[in-house]
Amino acid sequence: MRLELKGITKKFGDFTANDQIDLVAESGEIHCLLGENGAGKSTLMNVLYGLYQADGGEVILDGKPTKFAGPGEAMKAGIGMVHQHFMLIPVFTVAENVILGHEPTKPLGFLDVEKARELVREISSRFGFDIDPDAVVGDLPVGVQQRVEIIKALISDAQVLIFDEPTAVLTPQETDELMEIMRQLKDEGKAIVFITHKLREVKEVADKITVIRLGKVVGQAKPSDTTEQLASMMVGREVDLSVNKDPANLGEASFQVQNLTAFSPSGNKVLDDVSFEVQRGEIFVIAGVQGNGQTELAESILGIQDKVSGSIKLEGKELLGKSVKKVLDSGVGFVPEDRTEDGLVADFTIAENLMLDRSDRPPFAKGIQLQLKNLHEFAGQKLKSFDIRARSIFSKANQLSGGNQQKVVLARELSRDLKLLIASQPTRGLDVGSIEFVHEQIVAARDSGIPVVIIATELDEATQLGDRVAVMYKGKIVGVVSPDTQREELGKLMAGISA
Repeated sequence: MRLELKGITKKFGDFTANDQIDLVAESGEIHCLLGENGAGKSTLMNVLYGLYQADGGEVILDGKPTKFAGPGEAMKAGIGMVHQHFMLIPVFTVAENVILGHEPTKPLGFLDVEKARELVREISSRFGFDIDPDAVVGDLPVGVQQRVEIIKALISDAQVLIFDEPTAVLTPQETDELMEIMRQLKDEGKAIVFITHKLREVKEVADKITVIRLGKVVGQAKPSDTTEQLASMMVGREVDLSVNKDPANLGEASFQVQNLTAFSPSGNKVLDDVSFEVQRGEIFVIAGVQGNGQTELAESILGIQDKVSGSIKLEGKELLGKSVKKVLDSGVGFVPEDRTEDGLVADFTIAENLMLDRSDRPPFAKGIQLQLKNLHEFAGQKLKSFDIRARSIFSKANQLSGGNQQKVVLARELSRDLKLLIASQPTRGLDVGSIEFVHEQIVAARDSGIPVVIIATELDEATQLGDRVAVMYKGKIVGVVSPDTQREELGKLMAGISA
């Protein structure tokens, strides 16, 4: 099947997410759609899949213009989509999930579950998936759940398969396995559109590469192009993809976590006897597939988690049991993984967001009186020194791009009198240029003698930024290794296989 998108335009109010985009995917090829988060990649695929209606342009399948009112029509036309966030029902079995929406029936309309099982076994055997049709999806590892998504697409005889950021929640080994599956599908004659912002993956599997930036196609690229060339096309300028840092000048272990155990509100153990220490002037990276306790660890240190036992000491003083405000006041800077929910107040100005948690003390307050002149001078300095792209310090946070929002959070946290910096996925959703800047700021904090804890899900970032790398799996630290450890070994640790 030949898929052609011609002049696809999609607007949301005054914002143009897709602007006259052209793309062609042929049978037996992997066409990579490369671009930064927010470039318009997923919007384009949602138009193709019938989730959005285009404001201009057309979708052409095998030479015939077509239009889909919804995903059901797209699936009937031979288009399948493997979503970044799985569209599976956890309490259903594999077979039940796979046939949902097009259930095979027996005479008199009874559901033919055995037929569904046979279909799962057939596709599993073809690709070596080894999936039990009767397994409950919620009990399966993430990598296996993704294979269920692929089976779900193939069971409806999809000839065009869209993979939308499919490696976001996979270990390195699971990513390599997915690449092999994509090659198999290509060899079977499927047309594959692979959406990603990860340059290594693009170079590994793509036959063709279309690069989009700010909703527009900016050019075609080849897998043989260097990662620097691809990154420059994505961003629109030359970028340095390496993290430049001198060897660590280590001091005492001023931050210590011992035997930390935490339970979720429902009583599940989310942290299991976690212990580590971080020295002054060191970046200690906690790596792992998302959902293995990293978020709960950061929240426990900050004082958000309730059911926590163990010890968290900063410069010999116990933090466990203190309020969030007291933890921050003790010298902890915290960059949360979700800047919009936990890092900023959307309707506050840049200036107001820069004084959060410190609006009751100098230089921003004198008694109960706000010192607006001091605040505005401080905000103006940070706007300049952190290169925050905004009209003024009075621009609201929700008017900023993701990269500029993150710069506001970093400017606030790094301007504290820091004794510890914790940053959870500090570059998530940022363009390559903003990632460069964030890395520079983190390294500068480390070089000033501050112990730094980074929580990372991107393996390349973990190994480039870290002086040591700890890997978490199911609430435990399963290994602490050097950043030059082989990717395969780190992948094993991320899958819970201890060294």
